[in-house]
Amino acid sequence: MGLHDDYPWVKAPLIIGAPMRLISLAPLTVAISHAGGLGFIGAGTEVHDLQAYLQEASRLIKETPIAGCRANVLPIGVGFIIWGFDLDIAVRSIQEHRPAAVWFFAPNNNTDLVQWTVKIRSATQGDTKIWVQVGSVQDAVEIAQLCRPDVIVAQGSDAGGHGLERGAGIISLLPEIADALKQQGFEGISVVAAGGIVEGRGVTACLALGAEGVVMGTRFLASNEAAIARGYQMDVLRANDGGISTVRSKVYDTLRGTTGWPERMGGRGIINQSFLDAKDGKVTKHNMEAYAEALKKGDAGWGENGRLTTYAGTSVGLIDQVQPAAEIIEEIRHQVRDNEIRARNRQSKI
Repeated sequence: MGLHDDYPWVKAPLIIGAPMRLISLAPLTVAISHAGGLGFIGAGTEVHDLQAYLQEASRLIKETPIAGCRANVLPIGVGFIIWGFDLDIAVRSIQEHRPAAVWFFAPNNNTDLVQWTVKIRSATQGDTKIWVQVGSVQDAVEIAQLCRPDVIVAQGSDAGGHGLERGAGIISLLPEIADALKQQGFEGISVVAAGGIVEGRGVTACLALGAEGVVMGTRFLASNEAAIARGYQMDVLRANDGGISTVRSKVYDTLRGTTGWPERMGGRGIINQSFLDAKDGKVTKHNMEAYAEALKKGDAGWGENGRLTTYAGTSVGLIDQVQPAAEIIEEIRHQVRDNEIRARNRQSKI
């Protein structure tokens, strides 16, 4: 069985919207699924907001149904940051709304995922499929052995937002994970690619590597439906040369007060004055005070000389405009088709 069997409304290539905390809410999530992708609500650690997010998504889908979706299953997913979410609250909401998938990320220990997997599967009799994000081959194999998820999200080090502080790029990570799962007898687990993918060339490359779908987060920061400040969005459009202009660090978490992340993880964001003022990665009292003042400035708090956090991946320099999510997805599909034609033409000339 392929992913189309579990998500019959999706179109190839499968474009997946990453569950970006406080940004991928109902409007963006539903827009991605409407366009033949699979959108994920970024529930993150917002325990008491999940019900409202799912109610809004249900309302939007009821108003404009998505053709081909399964009866009694909401054609979206929900992403959870495991270290900061209450399992019982998650189970109640998932049982009521029955989304097509849940995405688990950042447990304090991989063994924590066992209880989450068992309870979610039981709550929906398997209708809600289990996705787990990993950044290493070791984690992929261990999690496959522990709870056999339906999908492994292989996140390369170019990804924006949170991920392993040490890790490989998607070009080597994805095929090594796929090979390791096969060697361990887990061929039935689908693998999708994440990290540094924002347009058709990246999608084409990941499909060639064997990905069954491609996750995009940074690209959807520049979508009309993203729940994002204008200053944040303009920072995404401004930045280029993302391998130099972004950095993975704990500085931004410290400034934002989101300090519950596992020690081995950091957040990749665009370098700004807050990062530059940190001494050896340590946030000073002055830096904290300046960040608090920047929050009062609204959109003006972002920018090259700004201080507010802009989580984004290394591919940020490939984004130059804000578009509706459906337009982004359709444009990428056209690019992938064009890439395939050019590849065939090049091969015919050899």
